[in-house]
Amino acid sequence: MTDVLIIGGGLAGLVSSIELAQRGFMVVVVERKTYPFHRVCGEYVSNEVRPYLEKLGLNIAALGVKEIQRFQFTSPSGRTLETDLDLGGFGISRYALDFALYELAKSAGVQFILGETVENVEYTEEECRATTTNHIHLAARVIVGAFGKNSRMDKSLDRDFTRKKSPYVGVKYHIRTQFPQDLIALHNFQDGYCGISAIEEDRYCLCYLTSRNNLRRHGSIPAMEREVLWKNPHLKRLFTQSEFLYERPEVINEFSFEPKQSVENHILMTGDAAGLITPLCGNGMAMAIHGGKIAAELTAQFLNGFLDRQALEKQYKSAWKQEFATRLWIGRNVQRLFGDAWLSEAALSFFGLAKPLLRFVIKSTHGKPIT
Repeated sequence: MTDVLIIGGGLAGLVSSIELAQRGFMVVVVERKTYPFHRVCGEYVSNEVRPYLEKLGLNIAALGVKEIQRFQFTSPSGRTLETDLDLGGFGISRYALDFALYELAKSAGVQFILGETVENVEYTEEECRATTTNHIHLAARVIVGAFGKNSRMDKSLDRDFTRKKSPYVGVKYHIRTQFPQDLIALHNFQDGYCGISAIEEDRYCLCYLTSRNNLRRHGSIPAMEREVLWKNPHLKRLFTQSEFLYERPEVINEFSFEPKQSVENHILMTGDAAGLITPLCGNGMAMAIHGGKIAAELTAQFLNGFLDRQALEKQYKSAWKQEFATRLWIGRNVQRLFGDAWLSEAALSFFGLAKPLLRFVIKSTHGKPIT
């Protein structure tokens, strides 16, 4: 039996594993893919988590990150609004960042089971047990659920939000183009919005969220992009004057922004498994890292005998809610202003007249620097 089993090797799972292994605990991570690999993600990390990542031993500068200090918002007609980012952040692909954290975790002693998916979890007072699709049986004192936006485990646990069909589709490309490397932009279009920011090796992440109805209406991703996204002149320029580096885009659907429980069946949920902030807030990666830290610290207290299981779960729920619940609520409500052409135009006009309010919204969906 291991001390901690972590289901999912994304940012939250990797950070939790490193933190716990560095504290001397036995940790096993089960990840359904094999590193390195791409994920649908905006690939911008708020500087609020930078000191913590460096404390874990990650050499961020060596990854070739791009420093980002400005934010631009455009309406579907192409009108623009810009502001500075108080904390700023850096651009790095999940392909590079996850792999670097994976290597750091291995050096800390974390054991990985790759190419496997956990499909069932059982709990007793003494231990938690998990079974993979290939009938690997695992036992641990604590299980951390870090399985991301859309997982078989969500349905296995019959989580409430899975009963409501999600209307969203996420699409990501890596491109080479002419665009300021210190700027992250959010370009709106009918029924969606698209972010662009610099990442390592002079590439850019181009990632957008739209509705399945939008895709269904036009029949294919390329047709939808031409008929809908290109109506925003900034997006038309990006799609017609850039070098696209994927043969086909990374695509994800069936993910939910509905509220989730941070503890289910005694599993500590973290990262997107605990709650997914809307991409327009640009803070999902930092939240996953911070959530992984919180889960690891309280799990360490339980393993060291300072908390019983009931107290562990209660304190984790409280800490997670205190840190993230308001951000998620603001994100869900601000998203309602975007995706509709008229509302997007109105929002740009409003925030243009009230830039302090725009910066307040940005600040409210981000946290303070953590160590």
